[in-house]
Amino acid sequence: MINLKEILRGTEKGYAVGNFNVHNLEYVQGVVEAAEETQSPVIIAITERPLNYYGIDYLINTVKAAENNCSVPLCLHLDHGDNLDIVFKCIEAGFSSVMYDGSHLPIEENIANTKKVVEKAAEHGIYAEAELGKLQGIEDGKESTESALTDPDEAKRFVEETGVAVLAVAVGTAHGFYDGEPKLDFERLEAIREKVDVPLVLHGGSGVPEASVKKAIDIGISKVNVGTELKVAFNEGIKGVWEENPDEIECTEIMGAAREGVKNKVVEKINLFRSNI
Repeated sequence: MINLKEILRGTEKGYAVGNFNVHNLEYVQGVVEAAEETQSPVIIAITERPLNYYGIDYLINTVKAAENNCSVPLCLHLDHGDNLDIVFKCIEAGFSSVMYDGSHLPIEENIANTKKVVEKAAEHGIYAEAELGKLQGIEDGKESTESALTDPDEAKRFVEETGVAVLAVAVGTAHGFYDGEPKLDFERLEAIREKVDVPLVLHGGSGVPEASVKKAIDIGISKVNVGTELKVAFNEGIKGVWEENPDEIECTEIMGAAREGVKNKVVEKINLFRSNI
């Protein structure tokens, strides 16, 4: 298991590492099996909702067990931590990276809180991601109806003042699926890339057309977050079992199909992100 900065090293060569949000054992196994099959690094991301449901110890030890059966680089990442207490708990528990999401706050407060996270992470030898700009949609059960694209000059200031290692930017994506086709602001992304010298992250990667994802990576996106499409793949796997055999009650059959659905979707995304090079 390696930290966020290390796993993104080399992405300037024209690929991105997938950030895959997991919720239980089968998600973790599906992501790791896909990583092994493609020989690609992956970021296993957990949000506050499953952490609160299962507990940090259960989830972190599940990922550590997966690490013992994996030959490719893994990163255990806290995604969208907007509560400083939880962010600090994950750092202390052994996460290999954390994301603090203060994008809903005024920029001054976002900067102040992000600096605290960066400093705390450094004490444990890991790095932090932060977000500037707002995405619409539902993430971790929390809905946002507002959006604000990232200002390139503010991004430069934010990185310089916080020392954050990785920056998530808002350039037209959203959490969840889209009504219609999303339109990414590539000119804005290019301007941010010119002003900011840290890896950039595209949140809301589910449902974005492949051509747009490839272009964003070519411009300089190093990490793409995928959550909603994995939920759909997981649930479709379960539905498929019961459509074939409505009386099936064996958990290994039901959850095994869900795991396979996650694995297949992750393989698809790894190939799109070109991280299996």
